[in-house]
Amino acid sequence: MRGSAPADARRRWDREIFRLAIPAFGSLVAEPAYVLVDTAIVGHLGTPQLAGLALAGQLLLTVFAVFIFLAYGTTASVARMLGAGRQADAARWGVQALLLALVAGIASGAVLYGLSDPLLRLLGGEGEVLVQARIYLHISLAGLPALLIMLAGVGYLRGGLDMARPLKVAALTAVGNLVLEVILVYGLGFGIGASALSTVVAQWVGAALYVRWVLQSARPHISSLRPDPAVLRRLVGTGGSLLVRTSALHVAFLAATAVAARTGVADLAAHQINAQLFAFSALGLDALAIAAQGMIGTMLGAGDATGARGVGRRVTWWGLVFGLVAAALAVGLRPVLPQLFSNDAAVVSLAGFLMLHLALMLPINGVAFALDGVLIGAGDLRYLAAAMVAAAGVFVPLAAGVRLADAGIGWLWGALVVFMVARLVGVWLRFIDGRWVRLGGQ
Repeated sequence: MRGSAPADARRRWDREIFRLAIPAFGSLVAEPAYVLVDTAIVGHLGTPQLAGLALAGQLLLTVFAVFIFLAYGTTASVARMLGAGRQADAARWGVQALLLALVAGIASGAVLYGLSDPLLRLLGGEGEVLVQARIYLHISLAGLPALLIMLAGVGYLRGGLDMARPLKVAALTAVGNLVLEVILVYGLGFGIGASALSTVVAQWVGAALYVRWVLQSARPHISSLRPDPAVLRRLVGTGGSLLVRTSALHVAFLAATAVAARTGVADLAAHQINAQLFAFSALGLDALAIAAQGMIGTMLGAGDATGARGVGRRVTWWGLVFGLVAAALAVGLRPVLPQLFSNDAAVVSLAGFLMLHLALMLPINGVAFALDGVLIGAGDLRYLAAAMVAAAGVFVPLAAGVRLADAGIGWLWGALVVFMVARLVGVWLRFIDGRWVRLGGQ
């Protein structure tokens, strides 16, 4: 019996992990799927258009990452509250997250619109590439409030271990975006702006669904939908550490994009293809982390330290397994996948070369992302922020050295591999020391 109990527990945890992770995968890939579709369609409009998308897309993904705390912080907090039986507090948190998302989306869009040219030039945009990047960015900003509302809404549902409805939204918006984009770009002959417009429409449809669901869930438990300063302060406080973490992550990738832009147009286009493949695979692997966030938060809220540690070990194991599978797929698809994104022979060749670096990173990513989910679910956010800042501190000097030595795009992606190793070391050390296990509803 002593030997069978751990095996029974592992099977039980695995069933719950996959019950949550499989539908979470669909919802996680929504935003990168939009940009991935845009990359494939815009890439066939021309190399300047694809390079312009690389710059604008990097800024948009940076905003997405900066405000990912609306999803991750909400998931962890709501899960812990529900685990402790505090339904009214969880409902109040979800409504305030929606309000914060709306305000942050409008404010961020206004700032990016006003600073669009300086930021795009800072990333290396000039000439026709700058023109195309500006068009894509300006139109995309209309969907920014909707994108952040979707983050808050999906975080609330995940905190209640509801992964089915986010999957439905992801499927609806991804298919709608693809159909509308094909009609506007290929059918009617519009350019890069139509690609951005299709994504904006899809984002607002998704946002409307999340607002409806969160309000339906919250109304039985709270009497007012007005801003609550106390909850907003707590939400912003929770988000502060995640903001530092994600900002450090995307400073690293912005630095990589800036170096790639100064290496050459073909290099930048190849970098864009692999950066989008990285983002797509990252959020796919992150499905395990989402399952961990909800399960860890709920278990710690309910006082189950043993279960939380066990789930942490299982998601780490499965992160390694799926990272290896993703790496094998990257190697196998390397001869054909770049051709879906560009007709330029130089871009296709460079993108295929960079996919070898991507394949090397994927098993590392799988474990690192799973452990991120464990620590986020536990609310161990200050440590996560410090670990990511340290990893970025390793990468940025390496990227600068690549630029100064004019070493080429391959060495830049080698530096990105080192960055991910540094990220993994930080979260692994925290997981094994056990200080992330804190019980209770707060």
